[in-house]
Amino acid sequence: MNKISSPRFLALDVLRGMTICFMIIVNNPGSGAEPFSPLLHASWHGFTPTDLVFPTFLFVVGNAMSFSMPKYRQLGTASVLSKIFRRTLLIFLTGYLLYWFPFFEQGSDGHFHLSPIGDTRIMGVLQRIALAYCLAGLMIHFLSKKAIWSISGVFLLGYWLTLYIGGDYSMTANAGHKLDLLILGERHLYHGEGVAFDPEGLLSTIPAIVNVLAGYYAGVFIRQKGKNFETVAKLLIGGITLVFVAYCWDFVFPINKKLWTSSFVLYTVGLDLCLLGVLFYLLEIKHFPAGTYFFQVFGRNPLFIYILSEILYVILYMFKTGSGTPFYEAVNQVLFQKLLPGAWGSLAFAICYVLFCWLIGYWMDRKKIYVKV
Repeated sequence: MNKISSPRFLALDVLRGMTICFMIIVNNPGSGAEPFSPLLHASWHGFTPTDLVFPTFLFVVGNAMSFSMPKYRQLGTASVLSKIFRRTLLIFLTGYLLYWFPFFEQGSDGHFHLSPIGDTRIMGVLQRIALAYCLAGLMIHFLSKKAIWSISGVFLLGYWLTLYIGGDYSMTANAGHKLDLLILGERHLYHGEGVAFDPEGLLSTIPAIVNVLAGYYAGVFIRQKGKNFETVAKLLIGGITLVFVAYCWDFVFPINKKLWTSSFVLYTVGLDLCLLGVLFYLLEIKHFPAGTYFFQVFGRNPLFIYILSEILYVILYMFKTGSGTPFYEAVNQVLFQKLLPGAWGSLAFAICYVLFCWLIGYWMDRKKIYVKV
């Protein structure tokens, strides 16, 4: 058994920070104009750079687990289970409360009433992270590497078979959607697509676990092999191979982020391995640190800064100008769309928004404040 060392790797920290940074950008475009197409999710089948952000988030969760799980194992199974379930519950509950926030709404009588919890979305980004982390953590602790990869294959192939048999690959007729309607109910699903459909549904969370597991074993591999050209070469070869396999699979099981298809899992893991290989070469071997601190700030308080960005978005929509326009939209109409009409104004707002979040993260880093879940 190879001994795993415990150095810090700048490439992993920067990848985590880049993920949070771009997640905030794509989640918070300025209103009043359509953003640039690469900053939008694919409408259904297909892929855009934005579609890489969330699976990379799961991938870096797995990276972080490659550092934390060995420490947990030394504390015994009871402690491991306690830490996994506690973190899962906190992340899931935080995600749920974010969708319920601000908890009150103004009724037709002008008074504020408690928002009906019966209409609150149950699943979501943080909820998927929580569940994928939990199941991946349990597998890593209790199963061998060989068993984990075998089960990962079952997850991907089984998900493909389930969707193939259980309906089709459309938004409202796929097996995952039917399961969500049955268990969660229409009122607890995401309605941003114009219909009740949750892109972070229950069934599609199963293949997402593989993104976490891939990130974990990528982290273990890097810690075992160290900072050398062999590490870079194998990351790139592995990434390119998975991208090729995903393209082949796409002919029969389309790459689709909203369904989180198995081909999408292989494609995004492949891209993450390639991206990590490039970062590893530049930062760990060539020691090119220019600009890395900007992303490290995001990476040091990732969940807190992400949650902050989501809460701030809701607050900016809560407050209204004298004409009744939400402040979020007013800022874009009066400032950003006046200075830079169209997609450039939308991008400018998103950049300013992420810089504001960065400044808070920078202050926290200077004060050595790190929020751990």
